[in-house]
Amino acid sequence: MSRRNYLFTSESVSEGHPDKVCDRISDEIVDLVYREARKTGTDPWTVRIAAETLATTNRVIIAGEVRVPDSLLKTDRNGNKVINPAKFRSVARKAIRDIGYEQDGFHWKTVKIDVLLHPQSADIAQGVDNAADRQGEEGAGDQGIMFGYACNETPDLMPAPIYYSHRILELLSAARHKGEGDVGRLGPDAKSQVTVRYVDGKAAEATSIVLSTQHLDESWDSRKVRQVVEPYVREALGDLKIADDCNWYINPTGKFVIGGPDGDAGLTGRKIIVDTYGGSAPHGGGAFSGKDTTKVDRSAAYAARYLAKNVVAAGLAERCTIQLSYAIGVAQPLSVYVDLHGTGRNVGDEQVEAAIRKVMDLSPSGIRRHLDLNRPIYARTAAYGHFGRKPGRDGSFSWERTDLTRALKQAIAA
Repeated sequence: MSRRNYLFTSESVSEGHPDKVCDRISDEIVDLVYREARKTGTDPWTVRIAAETLATTNRVIIAGEVRVPDSLLKTDRNGNKVINPAKFRSVARKAIRDIGYEQDGFHWKTVKIDVLLHPQSADIAQGVDNAADRQGEEGAGDQGIMFGYACNETPDLMPAPIYYSHRILELLSAARHKGEGDVGRLGPDAKSQVTVRYVDGKAAEATSIVLSTQHLDESWDSRKVRQVVEPYVREALGDLKIADDCNWYINPTGKFVIGGPDGDAGLTGRKIIVDTYGGSAPHGGGAFSGKDTTKVDRSAAYAARYLAKNVVAAGLAERCTIQLSYAIGVAQPLSVYVDLHGTGRNVGDEQVEAAIRKVMDLSPSGIRRHLDLNRPIYARTAAYGHFGRKPGRDGSFSWERTDLTRALKQAIAA
């Protein structure tokens, strides 16, 4: 039997964290390619993006493999079609500006941006374009395992520690962008961490709160920063009790002026636990940002979350973990695994496994169609988690819908 009384901790990082700056730039490139495809009439099913970003003091390097519309290419001196770096630099610079970097060590106007993108390998493309097991279908963009998870601890069916860690930074970021009082003097770089005490398996109270946030006023100390941020922290925690003996660690080093890529180099894909479930569920190891949705690291992880969330939303279980696995160039998943953690309500793991295969085509193209993923919706996912967000009118976070509950119940009852 699993433990019922314990402490569990998750962390989040802000949009200005160096790794998140890189995730944002990589996802802006994904959105750029999908936008250009729509604008030029290029079939969005044919684009491919695998964009990796590195950021350090006043320098950004973008590398990777792509297949893009002709509008993003130029002709070199030898008459060959090559990547035109101008639009890629432009979206990267705009992302840095939107995040709020105007510091000497990392300024959106002066940062040097190198674009080292090149065409996708033909060896990879042939397997993705034509699946080995399904005539005329896409194959998975790579092998791997992906996990989805949902639980009934929070309104968005997310684990409480990561839910509240994200919430703290989201509220502070919104206030910073609005320039609300002293919060407007905070910098873009921040990290949060919340430890939750579980009693009888339920989230009961926060026992530790950690927040390190960049501040632009060098005269501020930890006490001043706590004075500025504590109201937002308390608002973010909402109904979750803050323990009487809760440990508060606000800027515990005492000073945090040098931040972002000037303080620490950033890379795409280094915050995969922040992006998902805060350690409350397994992770297959693949990052999301910078990838088009033929890459099952992204699309199948979205599908697994979508299915797990619908299982819990349908009242079939209190908790649900789903694993999917794929082989490169093969359309259908190699395995589908469900664990209800002993919380199933008159239903077993195997019944749910069979039901989810009935209600959704789990091939890469099936996932892309069902969740309408071939669109420029990914920059918004780059910070504050890919899961537990509200579906947008633009189609973003479509994997957070709970529109499969009836179909799942019917499939189980059949």
